Amino acid sequence: MVIKVLPVSESQTDLLDAAVSLGDRYTKTLGLLTPPAYRKAAEDGGLLVALDGDELLGYALFGLPKRSPHVRLAHLCVAEEHRGKGVARLLIQTIRERHSQRLGIKAKCRRDYDLSGMWSSLGFVPRGEALGRGRDKETLDGWWLDLGHADLFAEVESDALLVVTVDHGVFADIGGGKPGGEAEESRALEAGWLADLIELASTPQLLRDVRDVAAHAERQHQRAALPSMRQITPDPDAVASRHGELMTAISERLPNLQLDATLRSRLHYVAETSCAGLQVLATRDPLLFRLADVAWEVAGVKVVSPAVVTLHVDELRQAQVYRPADLLGTEFSAGEVAQGAEGELVAFFDQADGDSGSAFEKRLRALGTDSVLWRRELLRDGEGHPVALYVWALDGRTLTVPVLRTASHVLEETLARQLLFMLKRLGREGGAQVVRITDQRPSPVARAAAGDDGFFEQADGLTALLVDVCGAATEVSSAAREIAGRLAVDVTALHAGLPPEVASVVERAWWPAKVTDSLMPSFLVPIEPRWSAELFNVPEMLLPRSDVLGISREHVYYRSSGHRSESVPARLLWYVSRGTSGAQGKMVIGSSRLDEVLIDEPDALFSQFEHLGVYGRSEVRSAADSSGRSMALRFSDTEIFPRPVTLGRLNVLAQSLGLPLSLMSLSKISSALFQAVYEEGHRKT
Repeated sequence: MVIKVLPVSESQTDLLDAAVSLGDRYTKTLGLLTPPAYRKAAEDGGLLVALDGDELLGYALFGLPKRSPHVRLAHLCVAEEHRGKGVARLLIQTIRERHSQRLGIKAKCRRDYDLSGMWSSLGFVPRGEALGRGRDKETLDGWWLDLGHADLFAEVESDALLVVTVDHGVFADIGGGKPGGEAEESRALEAGWLADLIELASTPQLLRDVRDVAAHAERQHQRAALPSMRQITPDPDAVASRHGELMTAISERLPNLQLDATLRSRLHYVAETSCAGLQVLATRDPLLFRLADVAWEVAGVKVVSPAVVTLHVDELRQAQVYRPADLLGTEFSAGEVAQGAEGELVAFFDQADGDSGSAFEKRLRALGTDSVLWRRELLRDGEGHPVALYVWALDGRTLTVPVLRTASHVLEETLARQLLFMLKRLGREGGAQVVRITDQRPSPVARAAAGDDGFFEQADGLTALLVDVCGAATEVSSAAREIAGRLAVDVTALHAGLPPEVASVVERAWWPAKVTDSLMPSFLVPIEPRWSAELFNVPEMLLPRSDVLGISREHVYYRSSGHRSESVPARLLWYVSRGTSGAQGKMVIGSSRLDEVLIDEPDALFSQFEHLGVYGRSEVRSAADSSGRSMALRFSDTEIFPRPVTLGRLNVLAQSLGLPLSLMSLSKISSALFQAVYEEGHRKT
């Protein structure tokens, strides 16, 4: 027997069909996965098959999340008659070889399947557990296979949940007593591999629809399934107002649609989802799909099928938990907490669990009278409601944060991520090398977000290193070891030639570190002043955005679809391409991390990235070239240079390195030139 492991493309329908058929044999253990999910995995390079001649022995189906440094294994399936022949080991080994730049492979498996011996024999180690989505709430073991990179970064990425509301049709598919064949698409939402990625939620309209089920037995069956879901209860007045906005919009845009009781009830799902601060409503209802454009444009709710949720969970999740567009041009304001005003904040930021209101108020008051110069900062939304509270002080080379709280708000996740990055910037500007969040009960949202930014648990809270070095791996890791040594923490030494994915994780965890001898490429991006003003407030607009939160952490920039060796992850330098040198333009103003490059129809790109703001649909269309397609560059964690690098100085730096310089369009530059420009932008003298 000669076993070959091959990748499957979306055009290889025979192999795709064979994999689907094999997976269907073991749905009781693998969970449901619809044929479109197999095709999507093949399209994304996430489907391998093991063959003996033309016979399919097994397959591995996995995801390659764009914002995560690991491989997410969904199915590892070997036909029963071919087990014990090393097929699973060959599949895993091939994943390791093809994706060695990833930090590791994650998998979930029911504990009661008693397969720990198999996972261990393949090199996996147990790492945590989660509750499954099935009716019996089975325990799922987490398994991790390390691919040999720095251990420090194995858990940098947190798996923030995508919360999805469902209408009664999807709920009945999942929780009903007699689901039909078409219900498989909905029941795929219960697959074990999705357990820590999505959470299903019910709205008041779902409760009303369950109440109206005529058959007593079915009604009781569905009621018994409701407690397994998160129950959201948005403000009724806000829902009524949003419902009215939706009805008005439908009357104007779909005048032939009958505004009957059925349509009104469907719109309640959209309004309740929106007013709960959520973005995704799963349905199989044709009427709701007809209303999808209005739901998004008026209420910011994506009406999608269950299949779309399973196929695009990463993109939908990121859009929900990180919405920087909503911070641009907002009326958020900041100010210090006045003495004597601590009591009014308890209702917003008391996290319970032993942190009683009186104790919280007393601690907050003490921080205002302590000998340490604590900055007690309060953020309010446009209506004056407190939305975030944080207290900080610089103590030598440590920025200490004894209070970090976010209030329940539509933008709570976005604010938490903004605050964490802002605290790192404050620390860097003050010469700190460590950020320590000593709040023992930070907001759960803030704690979850901290994992994305390299914070790690210590006895007194969450800690992150600030490694302000742009240089070789040995220089960066040496500086990190020196800082970590004072904290009695071990860090793994880095080496030259780090894969781009690993280097990107290092640079995010140890921000503002830049590992210049890694394999991560760098690009120079010309940008017109009008777009740099919108994205970065450089040159400064007449009505500048508030600088309290700084520029948003993530945005998208559009250009024509012609490739110029773009790859991700990568570093970007932003060159304002017009104006007078050193004044309104012709200067490098900052750097970013490039997270994704996507080419598609302009309207498709706009729909996918609208939450990242700035560009309108017409501007995205205008970026298209003769092929009718545009390119979206999604980037994050932009640093605006304290000292913009003028065109003249940029030319001098390039010439001193003997390197060519192209400013007409996006162009790849050497790591040496990136380092020279970056250091020039941060030069203090």
